[in-house]
Order: sequence, then structure tokens, then C-alpha cells
Amino acid sequence: MKRCANLFLPILGLTGLLWIATTTVVPADSSEKTAPSIVGLGQIDFPTSGPSDAQPWFVRGVLLLHNFQYDDAKEAFQQAQRIAPDFAMAYWGEAMTENHPLWGEQNLKEGRTILSRLASDPKVRLAKASTKREQGYIRAVEALYGTGNKQARDRAYADAMRQLSEEFPHDLEAKAFLALAMLGSAQGQRDTATYMQAAAIAEDVFRKNPEHPGAVHYLIHSYDDPIHAPLGLHAAQIYSSLAPAASHAQHMPSHIFMALGMWEDVIASNEASWASSEARIAQQGLTILARPYHTLKWLMYAYLQIGKKEEAKRVLTIIEEDAQQSQSRYAREYRASMRAIYTIETQEWKTSHLNDDRSGLRLSFAASELFAIGMSAVHTNNLSVAQQALDQLTERLNRQGDASLSQDEVAGRSMAKELEGMILFQESNTQKALTVLREAAALEDSLPYDYGPPIPIKPTHELLGEIYTELDQPQKAKEEFEQALKRAPKRRLSLKGLTSLGM
Repeated sequence: MKRCANLFLPILGLTGLLWIATTTVVPADSSEKTAPSIVGLGQIDFPTSGPSDAQPWFVRGVLLLHNFQYDDAKEAFQQAQRIAPDFAMAYWGEAMTENHPLWGEQNLKEGRTILSRLASDPKVRLAKASTKREQGYIRAVEALYGTGNKQARDRAYADAMRQLSEEFPHDLEAKAFLALAMLGSAQGQRDTATYMQAAAIAEDVFRKNPEHPGAVHYLIHSYDDPIHAPLGLHAAQIYSSLAPAASHAQHMPSHIFMALGMWEDVIASNEASWASSEARIAQQGLTILARPYHTLKWLMYAYLQIGKKEEAKRVLTIIEEDAQQSQSRYAREYRASMRAIYTIETQEWKTSHLNDDRSGLRLSFAASELFAIGMSAVHTNNLSVAQQALDQLTERLNRQGDASLSQDEVAGRSMAKELEGMILFQESNTQKALTVLREAAALEDSLPYDYGPPIPIKPTHELLGEIYTELDQPQKAKEEFEQALKRAPKRRLSLKGLTSLGM
């Protein structure tokens, strides 16, 4: 595959490169006798009945699973299968790489295909698991890729993992995967009771094995909102050093740091994650599509929170160039989102790109860019362009329908109302503008906290604070800015708004 040029950018910290000396990436067609490196991925104890020469590959795969390095985990499990074609747990592991519970992703067809390679009949697959404990894992993955819709399968899988954990209470892997299954069963909703139950399980694993990558990883996910983030600070502070060979492990601490407004730490985490990923790309000869643009987006946002605009601009240039080169949906989505964030945070109002092709882009990415273009047009008194942006956003939302609105749709509708309110305010229709903006705020307030840069990209309470400031109503402005900071702690523009009031 084509290697990428200019992999290590001078603007980014290179702490993530430290793991190159301690980990070895072994090609999938390497000799079966070559033992894989598991250094820099954490420590687990996961005995199986598989042959001794396949077991290290299996353990590497599980470690990578816990660190959400799914592609590399798949290669490790496949290598274990080459060594031992009837090693049931190696197929369990590979099937698990097709399920990304916290990203709302599952490749049902591929998961079933992997299991069918072990055997076409589920009963035969179960029989190939040599111990009762391993049969429990196979039953669980069968439920994950069984019948029913995704929500039903996720619940069935979590139930199976709970049963396995209760039957084998000393199996920390069963507990760790149960905690993850519980988080996944929430279907992207921040259900506090479920999250705290998952955290309690992960805390138990962490107490018994302080180097377990899944335990600290799932603790961070359980606690990454402004209220609970202090509980996850210790896990965040140790995860990157616990698993330096995993790019995602370098990024994850910033979930807690972001929720606490610890911007320098957010930057350090994502610089390390980006550098680690670039090192992996160089070693494996991957293309730019292996780059973690999610990390890049968080890094740019954090730079902007402490006024490092030039660093943010150079990060934005990376995604601009990658999207132009690859034309992939993945890169184009992050280009749209990062353009929008840069515009909102710097207040460099630009109305270009209104008529760009956004076909195929997911709603939250397309809506964010259209909103930023519309807001720019309002601030440059170009209400015709602002209305065009609103019309495009509204048309996109109308295509989604009204039944069972997703979080992205609720956020999109909130941004549409924000833009409508700004247009009305610019037209001096103040009372109607405030009514519409209150409706936008109610939609935003109905959303569960979403870790990371805020969505909607312009917090409605912050916008209301700015409008009340312009209306010379400082007490109302203060209340709105303070409300915005509850959802986005230490956000620069909300803090700036408060400071401007001089109260």
C-alpha cells in the first residue's frame, strides 16, 4: 500500500513516538513461529485451551480490543487462526472486532461470516470451545450476532456476559467485557444508572489489575461528563502511560480532560495520539485514511480554547489537504466539521463553501458547516446567504423525517432554530428571535451530554448570553453564560462573555 509523506508535523508533540522502540508490528503473513509483541498495550490474564504458539497472538488481539485498535486486533486473531484453525476463541475475538459498541457500529454480516468460518452450525461452533468458560464466550458472541434488531442483540449479549461473569467470578475479562457491553446497551444515550453500574464493574477489575487497559478505558467512558469527570481523572492520568502502543489510548484521557476544561492536557493527549497513529501508518505502509481525524478535531478545538490560532489553522490545513486528496466521505465529514468549529471559535466570519457538495455526509457534519456559514452571513450582514444556508439545513432536516429523532437530528434542529433566531434578531424582530432561540435551547438541553467539542457547535445558551449582552441585559446574559459553562466547562467564548459583563 502507498506510504504517506510528511508524517510527522513539527506542530505536533512527538511523545507518542516513544512506543516505536517497544512494540513490533508483525505483518499478517509473517512466520507463525514469530511471537508478537504485547509491550505497551497493558496487561491481562486470559488463559484459553488454544495451543501455546497461538496464545500470544490471541492475547495481543484481546489487548488491542480493549484499546479499540480494531484493525490490528483483527490481524492478531487471524494469525492465531492460521496457527490453530480450530481455535474457537480466535474466531470469537475476530468477530468482536466487527462490533464497536460505543461508536454505535456493528458489521452484522461480517461478524456472522467470521463465525461461519469456524463452523456453519452454531452447535458445532459451540462444541469447538473446549471448556465451559470458553463456551460462555461463544454463546455471548452468538447472541451479539444473532436474531433481532441491534438493540435486542446488544441486550442479549450483555445478558450473556453477565451470566458468564457470575458463573466465573474470578474472570476479569468477562467482567471487563460486561462493563463495555453495558455501556453499549445504552445505545448512545447517557443513561446515568447504566453508566455507573458499568463503572462499578470496571472499578472492580481495576482494583484487581491496575494495568488492565479495558478497566481504565471503560472507566473513562463511564465518567466522561462534567459531573462525573473528577471520578475518572485518575484513570485518565494513567491510561496513556499504561498503553503507549495504542493511539486510541493516547486520545482517551482527553475525554476526561475535555469535560474538566483542562486544555493543555487535552492538547498533550491528542498530540501524542496523532503522533502514535502516524508512526503506525509509517510502519505498516497505510494510507492517510488510517489517520484518526477525530483526534485532529479535538486537538484543533483545544488549541482554540487557549488562543493558539496558528496551531489550529495548521491542523485545519491537514484535513483540508487530506479531504482534497482522498475525496473520501470520512475526510470530507471532518473537513466540514472542523471548518465549522474554526469559524465559530475564531469568529473569522466567512460565507464560502455554501454550495459545496455535502451529499453522503452524515447529518451532524453537514449541519454544522451550514450553520457556521449561516452565522458568518448574519455577522457580515448578508442575510440572503444566511437564509440560503438555513434553507439548505432545513431541507436536509426535512429529509430525515420526524419520527424517533436521533441525537444528531435534535442537534441539527437546534442549530436551525439558532440560525433562524439570529436572522430574526438581525432583522430587529427581537421578541420572536428570543422565542425561537429559547426553543433552540430547549432542544439542546434535551440532549444527553456528548463528550468532546460541543454539539450544537455554538452552544445556544452562549448565543443567548451574547444577545442579552447586546440588549444590555447583563443579569440575563450572566445566567445564560453560566448555563453554557455547565455543559462546556471553561469554554473560552462563554468565559469571555462573562468577563465582558464586568459583574
